[in-house]
Order: sequence, then C-alpha cells, then structure tokens
Amino acid sequence: MKIYSGKLVCSAPVSSQFPRDHLPEIAFIGRSNVGKSSLINSLLKQRDLARTSSTPGRTRLINFFRINKNFYFVDFPGYGYSKAAKILRRSWSHLIDQYLEERKQLCVCVVIVDSRIGPTSLDIGTMKWLQKLLIPFFIVLTKADKLNRGELKKSLKHTESLVSGVPVLAYSSTKGIGHKQIWLFLNNYI
Repeated sequence: MKIYSGKLVCSAPVSSQFPRDHLPEIAFIGRSNVGKSSLINSLLKQRDLARTSSTPGRTRLINFFRINKNFYFVDFPGYGYSKAAKILRRSWSHLIDQYLEERKQLCVCVVIVDSRIGPTSLDIGTMKWLQKLLIPFFIVLTKADKLNRGELKKSLKHTESLVSGVPVLAYSSTKGIGHKQIWLFLNNYI
C-alpha cells in the first residue's frame, strides 16, 4: 500500500472524543515497551507520527491516526508495566474495554509481542478476550532482528502453538522484516 498521508487526529481520554467519521479502524495492542509506536511509524514510513520512548507506559490515551484519509491506525496504551497510579491504569483499561466492545469501525486488532520474550500471560489473556469478543486479530512478533534465524523460528512456532489458527508474523522496524506481509494482512480489512 502506498501511504501518502498520516496524521494524528485525536488522543482520546474518553469514548465521546473518538472520531465519528465511520472509517475502518485497525487497533494496535500490546504490552508497554513492546514496540507499538515503532511498528506504526515504520509501517507508515514516518519517523515521529506515533510517539516513541525508551520509558514504558508513555502512551496514556487512545491515539487515532488517519491514514490516506481512508482508514485509521488506533494506538492503545500498553498494558503491563506502568508507573502510573492504579486508578489511572484502571481508567485506561475501562476505555480500552469500551472501545473493543462497542466500536463498530474496528476491523482487526494487531496484537504485538516481543519476539525475544514471547507471549506473556497478559498477552494470552488479551488474545482470549479478543476471541471471546469475536474480533479478528493477528500477532506480530517485533524486534525480530534481535534473534538469530533459529531463535526466531522457535519463537514463531511457540507463539503459534499457544493460539491455534491465528496468523503470526515476524517484524523488525529497523530491518524491514515482515513489512510487506503485514500490509498484505491489513489490506484485507481496509
């Protein structure tokens, strides 16, 4: 897909601020510091559209990026590690629950997992929850360039065994591994 525009439209702390133009939406979900923002930026070939940080837990709102004026990438706050207060983390969780349960524009979720760690219990819980809600998703193992070929193959196989029937793709934002394959999956939903 040729990307000719990408723009942050809003960072929503509440569902009433979600865009109302009914364009298809692709949600990116994963643990803190797993590489969500880097994945979004590299897929769109833009350096700083989604804010990246070496400090986990920086994304605190649901960010909507309008792409080519035709669809949205939706960046969720990361789950897991965060120095934010528990009450703030609960409000993020509620906002994400509300989005996933009610958002008609949601076409597919991209569940992002660090290839070096593999799916954690939080990742597995998220995937089961998406299955229960009947939301289509696929898994992207980020930081694939950090593993040798054998380690990456083992990580892919392990992840596939945990969630049968769900596509699992390896990705590296620095080396471009998996870029084309992810767009092939996303094009089915846009």
